[in-house]
Amino acid sequence: MNALLNLSKFIDSASEKLSRIGTFCVLAAAFVSAANAIVRYGFDISSNAWLEIQWYFFAATVMLGAPYVLQLNEHVRVDLIYSKLSPKAAARLDLMGLFLFLFPVMGFMAWLSWPLFLKMFLSGELSANAGGLVRWPAMLLLPLGFAWMCLQGLSEVIKRIAFLAGHAELDLHYEKPMQ
Repeated sequence: MNALLNLSKFIDSASEKLSRIGTFCVLAAAFVSAANAIVRYGFDISSNAWLEIQWYFFAATVMLGAPYVLQLNEHVRVDLIYSKLSPKAAARLDLMGLFLFLFPVMGFMAWLSWPLFLKMFLSGELSANAGGLVRWPAMLLLPLGFAWMCLQGLSEVIKRIAFLAGHAELDLHYEKPMQ
């Protein structure tokens, strides 16, 4: 169990580092957006590449940040049930959700998006917009992000099984979102 918990810690640490890149991408997208607006409306100059780079930054924010959200236990759930459960029951429900929903959906999405990325990469596909960027860097974020979400899901499974077996502590505290 210790080897699995060490693997879980490694995955958690990598997810946190990737989320920092995603956080930087939010800031970068805001700066690009502001600069683009100033240049467009102040100097009547425009470039599709600057619009598309915002899309790339947004893709990086979502695909690199989502596994960390899962790690922090801040993801979407059915709080009508979850908030009333004991910690062990919550861990069992989490395991059920991971196996029934997260792994099948994320695995399927990674499987579907990989050939799309490969096609774009091998062909050097460019945006259809004038002055647009190559598409493959943004498309690469899809299979990588979905695959990393599966790895983070594996980390969550390890932690919950260790918790249920009494080998680890786990904070499953959940606060219902404010409406």
